[in-house]
Amino acid sequence: MEYVAKTKGVCSSAIEFEVEDGIVKNVHFTGGCNGNTQGIGKLVEGMPAKEVIRRLKGVKCGMKNTSCPDQLATALQKVLEEEE
Repeated sequence: MEYVAKTKGVCSSAIEFEVEDGIVKNVHFTGGCNGNTQGIGKLVEGMPAKEVIRRLKGVKCGMKNTSCPDQLATALQKVLEEEE
């Protein structure tokens, strides 16, 4: 299923992604640091959502309390909670 998550506290404004049978696919950020967000998307492609959350939750960007990776983890966590 395809999802769009609005981000908070980061340069990107949204994250589009799919979760199919617990696997993360097609992650695309709107805005943010283009190279970094593309890299995140490629690194998590095909990874179990729970593993992405484990690895990215709590990552901070500079003095901010969150980051684009953390926002992806938060969005994935909400999706998994809704599916339960």
